[in-house]
Amino acid sequence: MEITLTIILICCAAFFIAGFVDSIAGGGGLITMPVLLLLGLPAHYTLGTAKLSSCLGSLTALITFWRKGAVIKEVVILGVITSYLGAAGASGVTLLLSNELMTIIMIFMLPLGLLISLFCGALKLDDQPLPKKGLWWRVSAIGLSVGFYEGFFGPGAGSFFLIGIHLLLHAGLVKSSGTAKAFNIAGNLGAVTTFASAGTVVYALAVPCAIASILGNHLGAAYAVKVGPRLIRNMLYVVLFMLLVSLVVKFVI
Repeated sequence: MEITLTIILICCAAFFIAGFVDSIAGGGGLITMPVLLLLGLPAHYTLGTAKLSSCLGSLTALITFWRKGAVIKEVVILGVITSYLGAAGASGVTLLLSNELMTIIMIFMLPLGLLISLFCGALKLDDQPLPKKGLWWRVSAIGLSVGFYEGFFGPGAGSFFLIGIHLLLHAGLVKSSGTAKAFNIAGNLGAVTTFASAGTVVYALAVPCAIASILGNHLGAAYAVKVGPRLIRNMLYVVLFMLLVSLVVKFVI
């Protein structure tokens, strides 16, 4: 695949929009990966390039949330470690299950997550006290499970981190979104390490796309903190619906 200026500009536009969306509710990969695939980039190179660029962009969003006090600092270290381990471990088993089987699993998982969010008293806008019992087990469960998904499959991982933190740690949506960024970055790094070592990162695309992603993440994070949790809740529903549709279409086709 020849990397032309037109391709770079198209990808940068996609990564800017994805960065804005991802910084608020996750799911930026729903935009970037289809664009890269449609432009002719092989699947493994798409994953490696997209994850590296998105990882750098998410770091910008994390800094913005951190400065605004919208990160649960007590759980960040454990969450980062477990997310990295989950994603790194997933890269070693990616060949054990078919993409079709993983797609079927996700089709069943996503509606379940939506039902939990809609009908179990979840998605409360304000912060609740951190659970005193089983806090570290809850954090580890979120990091390892979603981190594994991040390294194995990817799209929507940021949204699942957000939901997990919101439901299990009782955080409001703003802090859930901010804390999810730290977990998500660690998961991305675990996957990027594998892809980079395998030589499946197109740096000619990854670098300019990373810059576009950084700009989108910065604006999105600042907007999310300013507008508040209602924006995050609404955006999260949209992102999860997009992910469900994309998975169903992929499975049917």
